[in-house]
Amino acid sequence: MNRKVLLDIAERTLAAYVTTFLGIIIADGFDLTSISALKAAAVAALPAALSVIKGAIGSRFGDKNSAAWLPERDKAGGGAAAAGPAGGR
Repeated sequence: MNRKVLLDIAERTLAAYVTTFLGIIIADGFDLTSISALKAAAVAALPAALSVIKGAIGSRFGDKNSAAWLPERDKAGGGAAAAGPAGGR
């Protein structure tokens, strides 16, 4: 894996952790001093860990330059869309 892929996985992991943690904290009542907040932080780490696994799989079987599962799109603009309107006008 190259540096770009590792940064992509790190960004996706951090986003998964922050959004899950904030979602749980907001749903729980926003008391960051309680034990439930610490439990929320631990629970939020699970989707983030799964995000790392998903990114590693994506970099091997999907787009080789990112953590995406879908293959990279043709950057040259080729394909049916570049051929123009129907009838080849």
